[in-house]
Amino acid sequence: MLHHLQFFFEAGVDTPLWLEGMASPYGYPCDLARLPITPETRAELARLSEWYHESIDWGYAPDPSPWSDEAPQRFRQQALSTLDVLRRELGAGWVVRDESLL
Repeated sequence: MLHHLQFFFEAGVDTPLWLEGMASPYGYPCDLARLPITPETRAELARLSEWYHESIDWGYAPDPSPWSDEAPQRFRQQALSTLDVLRRELGAGWVVRDESLL
């Protein structure tokens, strides 16, 4: 069976992974603890989600991001690097589509 994941960050959600199709043993959004990945990758995906939340002005979300000018590029690099690791760890039974628009 081939599993299809979408990779993107969502305000207020602690994971960047979403299974296509809501009926799944992995949850929707995807429960990182249920995935066959290392604890280090789980922790990094959770850290990236927390970091993403820092990009939002929670007092008034339409306002510009409180991030510095350099932060989006650093975030993008780390997110894409983690996505590469995730794909390797999940292996051939998984397709992870990057929909992050980073």
